[in-house]
Amino acid sequence: MKKLQVVVRKNGSNRGVGNSSVASGVRYVECQKNHAANIGGYAVDGCREFMASGEEGMTGALTCAACGCHRNFHRKEVETQEVVCDSSCV
Repeated sequence: MKKLQVVVRKNGSNRGVGNSSVASGVRYVECQKNHAANIGGYAVDGCREFMASGEEGMTGALTCAACGCHRNFHRKEVETQEVVCDSSCV
């Protein structure tokens, strides 16, 4: 998991109390479904990234358009970005 910290400092006339916020984004990358599990083997389909086959909120949003697997079979990658402001932030 990658963690990126960004420190933002601005010089301005409004001086307030220091604050920070955390923004995170989630991506679903390679498919990890074992297609040969029922015969005791191991084989993945090679799908490298989840692409929703439908609009957000619809049932197709959880199915990958490339491999047909559910989104839970794809490895979840969380990117976290923290923005820290001290008392000099606007």
